[in-house]
Amino acid sequence: MTQYRRDPDAIAALTDEQFWVTQESGTERPGSGKLLYNKAPGIYVDVVSGEPLFASSDKYESGCGWPSFTKPIEPAHVTEHHDSTHGMIRTEVRSKHGDSHLGHVFPDGPADRGGLRYCINSASLRFVHKDDMEAEGYGAYLDQVEDVT
Repeated sequence: MTQYRRDPDAIAALTDEQFWVTQESGTERPGSGKLLYNKAPGIYVDVVSGEPLFASSDKYESGCGWPSFTKPIEPAHVTEHHDSTHGMIRTEVRSKHGDSHLGHVFPDGPADRGGLRYCINSASLRFVHKDDMEAEGYGAYLDQVEDVT
């Protein structure tokens, strides 16, 4: 079983925006994330720890300006925290092992898929294409990824 951890080398290699988002709980501008319109099959992992977070089969277009998912691929890898910053009450989501700020979860997702919307910053994610999952050690998640056309 793979051991995921907060990797100092990965943190040192982050771009300024990735560092601000993941380590300082920043938020990228809506519509600016490189993964917002990604429709390729695969999984999304934490840029700091590599832990698997979301599958392409659970991604949907919510219109909020950030990649949105209906559920985590591995619920134990996503932690929830009370967030009352910016005059709002929200639920922040972070990666368990990397402790990266990912975004927030809201109860306004598709009702037929559980009703949740995980609104996630592209800067906190690395996409692993389905064709590369086995080689990168994520083969156990292939059954959770479907081809999207």
